[in-house]
Parts: sequence; structure tokens; C-alpha cells
Amino acid sequence: MLKSMTGYGKAQCLIGADKYLVEIRSVNGKNADISLKTQLIPREKEPEVRKYLSEKLGRGNIDLFITVERAAGPSSRKISREAVQAYLKQLQEAVDGTCLAASHPSEMLLAIMRLPDVTDVPSETLSESDWEILFATIRMAAEGLDEFRIREGVSLERDVLAQVDKIESYIPEVERYEAERVAAIRERIEARVRELALQPDANRLEQEMIFWLEKLDVNEEKVRLRQHCSYFRQTVESEPTPGRKLGFIAQEMGREINTLGSKANHAEIQKWVVKMKDELEKIKEQTLNIL
Repeated sequence: MLKSMTGYGKAQCLIGADKYLVEIRSVNGKNADISLKTQLIPREKEPEVRKYLSEKLGRGNIDLFITVERAAGPSSRKISREAVQAYLKQLQEAVDGTCLAASHPSEMLLAIMRLPDVTDVPSETLSESDWEILFATIRMAAEGLDEFRIREGVSLERDVLAQVDKIESYIPEVERYEAERVAAIRERIEARVRELALQPDANRLEQEMIFWLEKLDVNEEKVRLRQHCSYFRQTVESEPTPGRKLGFIAQEMGREINTLGSKANHAEIQKWVVKMKDELEKIKEQTLNIL
């Protein structure tokens, strides 16, 4: 079963009277790139969180957000007397001897209250039991993201296998024109000989014909392309995280399709080769998002 690297999960919990909301989102990436976009996780716990997310979610650009809704509301904000006194002293020194010196003290105080660090929400250190509750919520959000990835993976698997089936179904369409293609190549060579009024040895001419027809033979490319399609399906069915391998298989499929096109020498075959390339590009885009 395929999993997408794109996903979203959330969970919430109560710690005391405060509500914590954990959100995790991920998009495709080559490795596990984890960003903890919160200051609510104690620094000593960050390695534990990163290790868990890496093992649980594997590859992807993963962002974790935690927001908290304090039960105390605005009344929990505190005024820093030290900051107010420091700002007041600096302001008094700055306006001393100017017309601003006679300003009403309340106006100066209002100005100070707008400055940084005058009021703040006191930081609360999570106890070990509180941290266990928060970490359990992180795990719940990660589980939700993983379930989201599985649902997306079902759609991915259906689409990518349908595209592989289409590529394989185009091979018989190519084969319909092979006899015609060989006859056309032979006719072009013979016409060129007549145009040049040459009198080549018949056996030597036949040998050259065979040589060129073998160079343009596409049987090996067709066999390998079918094998790659089969291997792609087997990998989807048998491996839990096949994204990288499927990308490599798609590259090999592209090599065979490109060689088939370069050897085609036939307009109708080229049309089917273009259709193969179109489906292959869709596969490559999809594999970038497969875990």
C-alpha cells in the first residue's frame, strides 16, 4: 500500500485549565526535514520529538505547530516594574530641558506602556507529567497525519498504476506498424541505390540491409519496457515505502521509451511514443510524492 508524503493531522489536550492544540503538516521532500515551529516544547525534549517524528513519518518536509489558549486570558499579563522604571528614566533624561519636560506624567506613562517588554505573559515550565500529556497529543496528531497519508496513497496508487497500464498497452500499438516500418526502410535504401544508378553485389546489399534493420530493431526495448512495468507493479505491492525505487524504475522506463522513439523512423510509432512519454511524466510527478 502506497502512502503520500502530503498530509495533515491535529489533536488537542488540556493541561490544567489551558487548551493546547497540536498541528502537524507535511509535503514531499527527499529526506525527513522537521521544523518545530513552537517555543512550547522544552529544549531538552526537542531531540525526542524529532526522533519520534522521523521514525513515524519517514521522509518529507514536516512542520509541527503548537498553540495554547490560556484559561486566565488577558489578566495573566504582568507589568514589569523594572522595564517601566528603566524606560521612564531614559525618557526623563531625553526630554530634560526641553518643552516636553512639562508633559503630563500620565501621557509619558501611556507611551511607555506601548514599548516592548513592558508587559508579558509569564512563561510556564511544563512539569514532567504535563509534558507526557503534551507528547501524547503530538503522537495523536502524527497518527492523524499518517492516516491522512494512507488515504491519499490509495488515490496515488490507483492513478500511477493506471498510467503504467497505459504505457504497456501502447506497446502492441507500436508493434502494429513494425512490418510496415521495415518495408519502408528497405524501400528507401533500394530507392537510393536506384537513384545513384549503382550496381551493388546483391548479397552484399542484403547484408547491409540486415545490418541497418538490426540497428533499428526495437524488440529489446519493448521487452525491457514490459519488464520495467511489471517490476513497477511488484514494487508497489511488496514494499512499504517504495517512493525512491519507483522513481528509479520510472527513469529506466524513460530510457527505453526514448530509445524506442529514436529508432522508430515511422510517424505513427512516434505518436505512440509521445503518448508513452506523456504518461511517464505523470508517473514521475506522482512518484515525487510517494513515501
